[in-house]
Amino acid sequence: MNSTIMAQEAAEAPQRIREQLAANSSTITTIVQQIGKRAPKYVYMVGRGSSDHAGVFAKYLIEIELGLPVVAAAPSIASVYHKQLQLQDALVLVISQSGRSPDILAQVEMAKAAGAYVVALVNDTSSPLAEQADAVVPLFVGPEKAVAATKSYLATLSALLQLVALWSAQPQLLAAVESLPALLEQAQQLPAQLTPASVATVKHGVVLGRGPGYAIAREIALKLKEVCGIHAEAFSSAEFLHGPVTLVKDQFAIIDVSVADEALAAHKAQVTEVQNRGAAVVQLNHGALTSHPRVLPLLVLQRFYLDVEAVARSRGVNPDAPPGLNKVTKTV
Repeated sequence: MNSTIMAQEAAEAPQRIREQLAANSSTITTIVQQIGKRAPKYVYMVGRGSSDHAGVFAKYLIEIELGLPVVAAAPSIASVYHKQLQLQDALVLVISQSGRSPDILAQVEMAKAAGAYVVALVNDTSSPLAEQADAVVPLFVGPEKAVAATKSYLATLSALLQLVALWSAQPQLLAAVESLPALLEQAQQLPAQLTPASVATVKHGVVLGRGPGYAIAREIALKLKEVCGIHAEAFSSAEFLHGPVTLVKDQFAIIDVSVADEALAAHKAQVTEVQNRGAAVVQLNHGALTSHPRVLPLLVLQRFYLDVEAVARSRGVNPDAPPGLNKVTKTV
């Protein structure tokens, strides 16, 4: 039996996503029809923390599969600086588990005032965000009690995948999304990759990925900080070579997030270069599991969530309630 709430919730993800995909099919079909009528010229992503990292995944996913530019919001533009942006040609995607942070709600108000079509991906469908958005994609993960998001983050990525698969009318991608719950269950059975021994002496490190792999590298770095107390920063493996690589000395810790997609060869070459400079590398991947390359990052993340929980316990940290953190964070 899993020993913490975090581990239990991470293990729930496949079943929750199975239920989500079935429940949201008609909802997302309707949203796609509305998007088609409005023909947005770009996508404006709104989110904080893990939700912002999900937005980075959405950026790669939408730009690769639909060719539509995606830009990230600076939430304080509306809430602190009180500025109105010209968003009338935008599809606004807002991601939040709680749907209650004032800065996120201010973005929705601003976007609607501009005439944008606002779609919220939210777990709490009774929240102000769900009430204010033009359309809602429920995450359907149920209560998430551990401070660190796991099942809700994976469910956000699966909802984005279902949206893009239907929007882009790609049967192969949609079939891969529908097979995702079974793949996540298989990912849970992969051998541990991030182990207590592999990061026993690590206090600082870098998480490297490329494309959608970089998007989940940001989430992995956040979890290493908030759950384990390890200072970790995420970089695109290409970007890391443009200056930050000078940080690498003997046994500098690198977490290598490898996804078998179009960027894999370049990513591996870049990781090899930093390894040759003396970095100690921990590899995270999806093992022998195969599918459409856009769903593979979720398999890496599923295994990682179980691993990072075990690492936290090995360090004497309660992963359900890391010190100084609250489940719902409200910022302006």
